[in-house]
Amino acid sequence: MKGRPPVLDVAVQREAGWPELDWEALAGKAAVAAVTQTPFGELASGPATIEIAVRLTGDDEVRQLNAQYRQKDKSTNVLSFPMIAPDLIESLTQNSDDGEVLLGDIVLAQGVCAAEAADKKVSVENHATHLIVHGVLHLLGYDHLGDAEADAMEAMEVAALQTLGIPDPYLVRED
Repeated sequence: MKGRPPVLDVAVQREAGWPELDWEALAGKAAVAAVTQTPFGELASGPATIEIAVRLTGDDEVRQLNAQYRQKDKSTNVLSFPMIAPDLIESLTQNSDDGEVLLGDIVLAQGVCAAEAADKKVSVENHATHLIVHGVLHLLGYDHLGDAEADAMEAMEVAALQTLGIPDPYLVRED
């Protein structure tokens, strides 16, 4: 459809236990903030509709997914399932096709997220926003396996969260 504005479309599926919030808006803002901190910022406004699915679920489902796909039999805060190979992402920004591209899926575990938010003395909303930013960066091929990669990814997360008015989640708080 010519003439339509390009979109970064984020669909959210929320299971029981998650707070009643406008998760579609929160996840959409987090995704745009994350994407625009990368060299792939054009994905947020390019010719194609870039789709991301976010599932807010329970710890048991995340544990099963983590065991199945990462061979780690434990729950974790966020999992990302990219649908585009990292070396092909740059071509998405150069493609003049006005179609739709599924970038990938992000899954958050409610209990882990809530516990981490409580430990950090932040709202579940802000912590989940951070986890969605983190997940989107993984969908774009970023990782934190080595120190240099971790530092670069962390800097992008902090910058993205700053644009959303969320303080640096990596600052050590002394009580």
